[in-house]
Amino acid sequence: MTKEKLIDIAVFLLRVVAGYIFVQHGGFKLFNWFGGIPGITEIPTLMLIAGLVEIIGGTLILLGFFTRPVAFVSSGQMAVAYFIAHANQGFWYAPLINQGEPALLLCFIFLFFSAYGAGIWSIDALIGQRKSA
Repeated sequence: MTKEKLIDIAVFLLRVVAGYIFVQHGGFKLFNWFGGIPGITEIPTLMLIAGLVEIIGGTLILLGFFTRPVAFVSSGQMAVAYFIAHANQGFWYAPLINQGEPALLLCFIFLFFSAYGAGIWSIDALIGQRKSA
């Protein structure tokens, strides 16, 4: 197997898994998947927006559709989530301590996809092939 093929597989798997995890975070906030957030009866506006970005953005990233702009917005949302929900729990510079590792990792994974694109196994690539044909 060539180096390029291995890179294509790695990019595909990273995109699908990151999108899947993002969808789960949105479902947790909006639909109480996996038990939801205890004590929340009405969703605050910021959490509603975050949940929508996570459900819609995660699905689009998973499929590789409009990946660059969606990943850019999702990366920004994760940066905001880190600084709003985690950095204020002490040691903003230590995600291990403030439990912000998932937000920080997703932020940079999505930043990667906003620069690199979805890869060859994506709807974006299919659309690109049809335009060039």
